[in-house]
Amino acid sequence: MELTWVTYLIVCPLVFLAGLIDSVAGGGGLISLPAYMAAGLSPLQAAGTNKLSACLGTVASTTRFVRDRKIDWKAGIYAALGAFPGSWLGALLQQHIPQETIRLLMIVAIPLVAVVVLRKKNMDGRLIVAETFYRPLAFAIGLAIGFYDGLIGPGTGTFLILMFTMMLGMEAVMASGTAKVVNLTSNVAALCSYLTNEPQNVLFALALPAALCGIAGNWIGASLTVKKGVGFIRWMLLVVLVLLLAKMVVDVL
Repeated sequence: MELTWVTYLIVCPLVFLAGLIDSVAGGGGLISLPAYMAAGLSPLQAAGTNKLSACLGTVASTTRFVRDRKIDWKAGIYAALGAFPGSWLGALLQQHIPQETIRLLMIVAIPLVAVVVLRKKNMDGRLIVAETFYRPLAFAIGLAIGFYDGLIGPGTGTFLILMFTMMLGMEAVMASGTAKVVNLTSNVAALCSYLTNEPQNVLFALALPAALCGIAGNWIGASLTVKKGVGFIRWMLLVVLVLLLAKMVVDVL
């Protein structure tokens, strides 16, 4: 497709906002993926291009969490090992599903994930499994959420944070940092799948400038998360979600 200044004007600010929100509580794909589609990209182009910008943005927030020692490496490594094959397979399956089906799946997924994000006010948890099952459960979480990330995408970070807090008993900020490691692995796997099978769906000329905005948003958001937690960003997520979901519904109708 032809990229115009309007395309960048739509995508770049929203990718910045997506990076900011994603580094705090996950769910950045709820904004960035529809933003690419609102700019005129097909669902597959949006997914592939979003994966590249998301990879680069997630590197920034992961680096900040590593610096502040807010990552549970015991769970993060095993979850990442599950996320890579899960995301690869999900992205491979996505490339063989009709694009209208993907669009409809997103319209269903976005409000469901938004409800989870907005209702989960207290995100601290307690360990509900024995130590023996901690690593296998972390791997299973990574495999399942990674597959979802490759197939649909939006809300992956949020699901990871919820699973880490509810099932592995992590504190919220630690869960957010650990989710970044897993999400980065998942994004890389899905991107590799696109570049191997459908490279034309990764628009580098749009993804790279958008990634710079995403990196800025991720870095700022990670800094705010370490200092303040997750609650302050929820209202912003709700407003943007309503607007973008409305745009997607209008496009389908």
